[in-house]
Amino acid sequence: TPGKPFFVSLCLSAPHTPWLPPAEFKGESADGPRGDLVLLADWCTGEIAKALDRLGVTDDTLFIFASDNGPHPGTNGHRSEGSLRGLKSQIWEGGHRVPFVAQWPKRIPAGLVSAAPICLTDMLATFAALTGATVAGDDGPDSYDISPALLGKKSAAPIREAIVSHSQNGTFAIRQGGWKLILDNKTSGGWMPPEGEPPAPGTPGQLYDLAADPQETNDLWEKKPETVARLTALLERYKKDGRSVPRRG
Repeated sequence: TPGKPFFVSLCLSAPHTPWLPPAEFKGESADGPRGDLVLLADWCTGEIAKALDRLGVTDDTLFIFASDNGPHPGTNGHRSEGSLRGLKSQIWEGGHRVPFVAQWPKRIPAGLVSAAPICLTDMLATFAALTGATVAGDDGPDSYDISPALLGKKSAAPIREAIVSHSQNGTFAIRQGGWKLILDNKTSGGWMPPEGEPPAPGTPGQLYDLAADPQETNDLWEKKPETVARLTALLERYKKDGRSVPRRG
C-alpha cells in the first residue's frame, strides 16, 4: 500500500548446501553447483529491486544485502574470501567478513564507502534509531546504532568499542581498531580444512594488526604483550557482563 511502511527479511537458502541449482541456473556459473546458486541469489536480489521499482518506493526504501558468515571453498580456483585467511566456521577474517551493501537513494549518498567495523547484531539498534523506536533495558545487548556510518556522517569516536567473533569450536576473538586478538593456540577453530582443535588452556593465542596485515600472516602475540593484556581484559569484561553495549535506561 503506498505510504504504508513495511519490513521484509528474506533469508535465502542459496548458496547453502544442498547444492541443487534449478535447471535455469545449472551450469551457468563455471564454478560448479555452488556457484550456480550464487547466481540464483543474485537473481533473487534483482527481482526484489525490480519489485521496489514497480511499487515506486525505491528512493525511500532502505535495501540491505548481506551474508551470515564466510564462504565455503569454491571450485576452479574461485575464492569468495579473496585474499583473506580463513573460511566458514574459522576464526580468521575470511570466516567473518561478509558483504554489506545498502541502498537508500533518499538518504545514503551514492558510492559511499565506510571502513567502520559493524556487526549484523547492530541492525536492531540501527533500525530502531532510523524509525524513531526505542531500544530499552536489556534488549539488543550487543547492538549498536550504526546509522551515522550508514548515512555518511562523520563521527569523532568509533561507533563500536570492539567486535567479538566466535568460531565453531568455541574460540573467541576480539577486534578493537586495527588490532585483533584470538584466544587460541594457532588453530583455525573451525571444521573446514585446516581443521581446528579446541583451545588448550594456558597456551599462547594470536594477535594481528589488521590495518597492516589483513591476511593475518604476522602473529604479534609475543611482541605486543601490552596489547594482548588490554584486549584480553576487555574480552573478559564482555564475557563477565554478558554484553558489549552498556545497559540502557
